[in-house]
Amino acid sequence: MHPGSNQYEFPSASAQNADYHVQSARPFRAAVFRGLAVVTPPLLTILIFVWVINTTRLYVLDPVTSMVREVIVWRIAEMPEGLSVVDPAQRIAIRDGRQYRRMDDEKFVPLEIYEMVRKASLEQQCPQTALGVYRRYVDLRYLRPQYTVPLFIAFFVLLMYFLGRFMAAGIGAFFWERIEQGFRRLPLVRSVYSGAKQVSDFIFTRHQIKPTRIVAVEYPRKGTWAIGFVTGESFVQLENVVQEPVYAVLVPYSPIPHTGATVVVARSECIELDMTVDQALQFIISCGVVVPPHQIAQLAANGVRASELERHS
Repeated sequence: MHPGSNQYEFPSASAQNADYHVQSARPFRAAVFRGLAVVTPPLLTILIFVWVINTTRLYVLDPVTSMVREVIVWRIAEMPEGLSVVDPAQRIAIRDGRQYRRMDDEKFVPLEIYEMVRKASLEQQCPQTALGVYRRYVDLRYLRPQYTVPLFIAFFVLLMYFLGRFMAAGIGAFFWERIEQGFRRLPLVRSVYSGAKQVSDFIFTRHQIKPTRIVAVEYPRKGTWAIGFVTGESFVQLENVVQEPVYAVLVPYSPIPHTGATVVVARSECIELDMTVDQALQFIISCGVVVPPHQIAQLAANGVRASELERHS
């Protein structure tokens, strides 16, 4: 509408089309983001597990398997040299009634072992050296994945068990403390090692902090409530001052609850919440978006009752 005029100026057709496209694009974008929110958590979970499995295979399973393979080859390999070839076309030699095949490195391998490797190497090139044939033979005969993977897992768990028992003993802790002191003295290694140790301690030793209940406390000021974990129930000096029992409460920070504040609060100033530790962590990590299901159901029931009272009043 122009000043001093009683007529309105309607937007042009191009402006109307632009507004229409903006409004129509918003639901599309919201739907895309909603789909990403659904797909991202399981996808990230799968990727993390795949990364852990591939890293373990590359840096632990493959080196151990290679070492075991070389030991077995060294133990069973029979690679004679200088045998007389009776069939030049097939490069076959006979010794003590047993057939051998000459390889490109002028060494001989038993014919049955070579045939087994050749038949199993339909999609791969058959090894042309005696050592290569024996390595492939050991993989086919002794180191099949359906055998090696369960054995490796069992051996790894057993090794971690004995290592944990050894570290729990006084002599194990003594030696490990000396090793850690050596790591802390190295200029570049100590920073990386300290960070890795903090992460591993949080993941594998968090059971040392055992929350007994979930409470809401006024933190960081009056009128502002935060969810916390009760980790202790005794602080004599403070109990004598406030004249009532007190709680030691760990208040994690959102969205990463690895850090937080430890506060001591009077029991009367804590509100105990009906929720589990997992539900409290989900609430904190999601910044309050993920609410326990029974709380939502109770809120919905209260809303229904309120609407019924208003309708009958």
